[in-house]
Amino acid sequence: MAVTGGSGFVGSHLVRRLLERGYRVHATVRNRADPPKARPLWELQEAFPGRLELFEADLLRDGTFDAAFRGCAVVFHVASPFLMPERIGDGRRDVVDPALLGTRNVLASLERTPDVHTLVFTSTVGAIFGDYADVLAMDGQVLSERYVNTTSTAENNPYHYAKTLAERAAWDAEAAQDRWRMVSVNPGLILGPSFTPASDSGSLFLLEELFKGCFCYGAPDFSFTTADVRDVADAHIAAAEHPAARGRYIVAAETMTSFHEMARIILARHPLDLRLPRTRLPHWPVRILGPSFGLTQDYIRKHLGIRFRVDNSRSVRELGLTYRPLAQTLLDHYESRRARRPRH
Repeated sequence: MAVTGGSGFVGSHLVRRLLERGYRVHATVRNRADPPKARPLWELQEAFPGRLELFEADLLRDGTFDAAFRGCAVVFHVASPFLMPERIGDGRRDVVDPALLGTRNVLASLERTPDVHTLVFTSTVGAIFGDYADVLAMDGQVLSERYVNTTSTAENNPYHYAKTLAERAAWDAEAAQDRWRMVSVNPGLILGPSFTPASDSGSLFLLEELFKGCFCYGAPDFSFTTADVRDVADAHIAAAEHPAARGRYIVAAETMTSFHEMARIILARHPLDLRLPRTRLPHWPVRILGPSFGLTQDYIRKHLGIRFRVDNSRSVRELGLTYRPLAQTLLDHYESRRARRPRH
């Protein structure tokens, strides 16, 4: 089994669960000598002697994955370039092109490795819809795998656009041959305990805004499709282990969760945290003040107050997933963060 992005939020959980199931794992990292990122993998090497091998690989270099994939029947392509919105100067140059190039380099290495018969591709629900308003036009206003994001661009939501193009490139590559099959895992906002003290994950960053007190004055009415990182890892493994698994699988809870609901769950266990919002904000101050926090009026119009249902039935029926309760996921996420960050 090969895992790209083995030191990331999802990748590190996936590596651990594969080792626990008895597999030998090749994990790629950008830098094997980077202690904050690599230490959890070093610890796994000690816990599972001789079963985990680390390979340095750069998504943007051709041939960089050849050695890691050699001898592996399954490749989990988890690694993906991610930048915070404020660090994106040019959406195409900074986000879209690297994501596409990285996927093409993985696919090229896969083509050169006859051992591989399965590719499990980590995508996102953002490859299904661009803005929440898009889901309101779907049958029954229910999110399902049969739709594809057609509204995001390199300028508007470049990360979702990049993931949409990367997933499409992988499907095109699968259709052009008959040696390997592909399964796509499309998770919602990924939450849960992290093995590393810091992460570039967009999902962890978003919750940081909540935990740091950015919404202490009141929670704006934004809701999210959520997934536990451990359920996401289990979905990847089930997709590889079930020969009949095909196509895309949404991995997310059936109902969305708002910032206010997240805060309420955590406050029930940690009532003294004054940074968490106690109340909901009405829509009008969000519309007025949102732009000063980097939210455009277009984004506010297409997301604020919008909720929809999620059809996750394929993941339950075909992958055998049993979703963890949201409260467990959120509390594990919060307590993992508290344990790994200094208090001020």
